[in-house]
Formats: sequence, C-alpha cells, structure tokens
Amino acid sequence: LLRRGKLRILPTFTRPARKPQPVAEPGKKVGYFPGCASEGSAREYDATARLVARTLGIEFVEPEGWTCCGSSPAHATDAGRAIAMPSSTLETTERMGLTTLTSPCSSCFARLKHAEHAVGQSAAAGAPTSGGSVRVQHLLDTLMERAGMDGIAGRVERPLAGLKVACYYGCLITRPAKVTGAEHHEYPMKMDELMQALGAEPVSWSAKTDCCGGALGVVKTEVSVRMARRVLEDARASGADVVVTMCPMCHMNLDARQQRMDFRAPTPIVHATQLMVLAFDLGERAALLDKNIVDPRPLLRERGIIEA
Repeated sequence: LLRRGKLRILPTFTRPARKPQPVAEPGKKVGYFPGCASEGSAREYDATARLVARTLGIEFVEPEGWTCCGSSPAHATDAGRAIAMPSSTLETTERMGLTTLTSPCSSCFARLKHAEHAVGQSAAAGAPTSGGSVRVQHLLDTLMERAGMDGIAGRVERPLAGLKVACYYGCLITRPAKVTGAEHHEYPMKMDELMQALGAEPVSWSAKTDCCGGALGVVKTEVSVRMARRVLEDARASGADVVVTMCPMCHMNLDARQQRMDFRAPTPIVHATQLMVLAFDLGERAALLDKNIVDPRPLLRERGIIEA
C-alpha cells in the first residue's frame, strides 16, 4: 500500500460545518460523499469517479466539513451514534440546498441510507427532523440516472470489446432492500448494463452479491480470506477475465488477499470507474491502474484495451 501511495500516515482533522453555505443552482448538482477510503486505500476509485462524473456532465459538490459515516465501528457498537454520524452529513447537505447525496463507497452509502431511512421513519411518526429532504444514492445509481445508458454509451471511444467481466456488487449496494429500495437486490443488473454500455461482456455468476468478508479482514483474517476466495473462485469458474467492483472495501479485500489464496495466477480486480476512464479514452494514466495491487495492465494489453 505504501509503494502505491494508498496508505495515509497522518490523519486529517475536520468537523461538521457550522454554517454551510447554500450552493448556486443546486438542482444541477449532486452532493458527493467521498468517504474516508478516498484519501487512502481507494484514491484511484475516488479520482476516476470524479473524472467520469465531469466527463458525463455531472457536477459533484462535497458537503462542507463532512466527517466519517461511522462504518464499521459505530454501527457495530453504538446504534445511536451509527445514525447520528451520517445524519449530520445529511443535515449539512440539506442546508446547502442539495437534494441528492451520492457516495462511491458501499459502506458509506449503507450508513447514509440507513440514516435517511431513520429520518423518514421519525418524520412519519411526527418527530421533528432535519436532513429529511435529501435522497441518498450509490454512485452506480447516480451515474445511471443522471447520464443514462445512452449518455454513457455515447461517450465510449474505445469499447472494451472481448473483455469478460464479473460484476461484483457485494452485500451492501442493494441490501437490505427495505432500506435501499433496490428492485432486484439478490441478482442486480445495473453494473452489468453499465459494462455492456462500455462494450464489455458481463458473465453470469452466482456470487455477485455474496459477502467477501471485508469487514472481518482485521479481526478474523482467515475467515475473510475464505469468504473472498469463494467469491473469486465463482468469478473465475464463470470465465471472467476481471472482477469489477464499486466498493472500496470489497476491492481491497479481493485485490490484496489473493496473495494468500494460492491461485496459479491472480485475477485483476478493477473499479468500474477505471474501466469507464479507459472506454471514454481519457488515457491509461488517468485510470490509475498502477494503484491496483494485482496489476490489470498485462491482461488489458493482451485484450487490446490499452496500448502494448
């Protein structure tokens, strides 16, 4: 992680904004909650997500003074704090005049979505609330809603032809359905449709929403490795060249743990936004493929997706 510039040594100190300023033309903008991983282990995901959004004409605005969403320590130990921490971000977003808040991190999305759900329940019960006008989305839904399939496909300059991808959603993007509102929470297809728009070939596989054990990576490492291995074994058996993720924790767990899985050859794990950068012909350097632990570049050169 140090060699790839993905480990932040010194923390950044911040606090929620006391008087957030309303943004101009808020209806044309989307609140963007990058999450803590964006400043460390998922820097390449954050950078490519922002680049892709700009390319598609989507303007992100970070909530002023955003702070950690509380995942995983808060929701594992303190139910009240688990709602209060993301709720402060929802309140700030609302005071800025923004009505949509998106996050590229599925863990952050889950905590923000649970807070949105809790605020909605409190409002229904007649309790005074703040932040209730903000709709929380995962980045995947924001891209699909704001740009649309036609808009994404129309931006493709270098189709990912011949690349077989296993779209891995993990356990948080669509579940629990009563909170996320996902229509097909057990076998979602939006990321598959996104990859098709880029010219790639999504494979059918059974583990696309299985948990990879990312949250157990530190406290029960061997369990986490076994769970991640099952996901990767299913992806490999399906004939996938790469596994595509839209979750920093899933990406790190699948990408970094393969050294302990004794595969004859590793499977590259790439962020969907990295493939979008390549398909949009924004440049190999902009895709930050050198940040990935399992280097995807040899495979991508072999497939003719990047220059040899």
